[in-house]
Amino acid sequence: MKTSSRIFVTAAVAFAGIVGIAAAQSAPVVDISAAAPTIAITGGKLLTITHGVIENGTIVLSGGKIAAVGAADAVKIPDGAQVVDAKGMTVYPGLIDAETNLGLSEIEADDASNDLVETSDEIFPNMHVYDAFHAETEHIPVTRLNGITNAIVAPASDDSLPGQDIFIQLAGRDRDQMILGKDVAMPMNFSGDQRRRGGSKFPSTRMGLASQLRQTFIDAQAYADSKTEYQTKLAKWQKGDKKDSAPTEPKIDLKSEALLPYLRGEKPVVLGAYEGYEVEVAMKIAQEFHLKVILNHITHTQEILDKVAAYKVPVIVGPIYDFPAANERYDSVYTLPSELQKRGVKIAFGSAGGSGGSPGGFDRNLPYAAGYAVAYGLPYDEALKAITLNPAEMFGVADKLGSLDTGKDANVVIANGDPLDVRTDVKQVYIQGHAIPMVSRQTRLRDEYSKH
Repeated sequence: MKTSSRIFVTAAVAFAGIVGIAAAQSAPVVDISAAAPTIAITGGKLLTITHGVIENGTIVLSGGKIAAVGAADAVKIPDGAQVVDAKGMTVYPGLIDAETNLGLSEIEADDASNDLVETSDEIFPNMHVYDAFHAETEHIPVTRLNGITNAIVAPASDDSLPGQDIFIQLAGRDRDQMILGKDVAMPMNFSGDQRRRGGSKFPSTRMGLASQLRQTFIDAQAYADSKTEYQTKLAKWQKGDKKDSAPTEPKIDLKSEALLPYLRGEKPVVLGAYEGYEVEVAMKIAQEFHLKVILNHITHTQEILDKVAAYKVPVIVGPIYDFPAANERYDSVYTLPSELQKRGVKIAFGSAGGSGGSPGGFDRNLPYAAGYAVAYGLPYDEALKAITLNPAEMFGVADKLGSLDTGKDANVVIANGDPLDVRTDVKQVYIQGHAIPMVSRQTRLRDEYSKH
């Protein structure tokens, strides 16, 4: 046997051992439908997000909700409550990632474990992420161990209209318990990534992408009109003598049907573009059809930031770990959040789904993206909002998540330092008042091999 072959066999055996360990010691399932206990977290520094910092505070979790929060001497601890001493710790709301691919990709190099995008059609708004979401992914335990408790899951950006997003919590008995919202938003991508080159039937220019999107929305409007016309004729027929045949109901068009809530402005379109001129063209299309917009990425738009602010729409920033364009300052990507905030733009951070080749690779780094932005001018309080309250507001869940306020879901994190600092360790995560086991594939492997 050649040396290279022996090395390959040895590596294969080692890999098989790792897989065996991971399979034998899978992360425990947390059934959060069970009654949540009453827990009082005392003595910690509370980052409430909505009403400042409480240096020595107490927060009471009961029945899966935040029952009380305030200064230690102002909050009564209920009889029988489990008391958690958080002295010297920082307590803050669970973080919310505004864009991930969690549950859609397991091993980046293995096509069989990826369900990110359907490439048979450029326009696929009737695709539903909930049909593909894999709740048992190893990425989720890794991600939540860094304080992320909720996330938007979106398809990859290869298509102009790749499907509809879901909103999840990162714990639950199964996928049904983890998915909190289906079809909560629709990505609309307009960049070079969507162009199909090589003579395919799909658009290979931005002109083609724009034309195709316009025609898609026009067709959906016509479909909506045909449904309205049918309902009018049906009502008239039902009130009449019924001598004539009943009107014929329009054939269901799943693509157009999926677009109707967005044309009515009931749900947001997450418009993804990177360059300034891409944003301008895509926003013009969105305005033509009166779409409710959340801008996404806009990584290289520094020359039109005043125009972006004038759109008066929120922006998801990410990934922040990107190179500047050839004509940009070295720090242009890092300063983008602060420049947007200066102009009054509400921002959130998204991991943009990058797995980094390992479970939870980029998703777990969500707080550090906010930390980078602080280092380049974003006010600290605004950075915290961008990974808590702001994404909650963007996706309509701010009544339940995003801050330490009485009545909200008890998604709470205890850490030994600043949540935006890479040196900080998260000690405990609570989701709907349940203490989540602080275990992941990576901690299991660490513990296994630290014995040797």
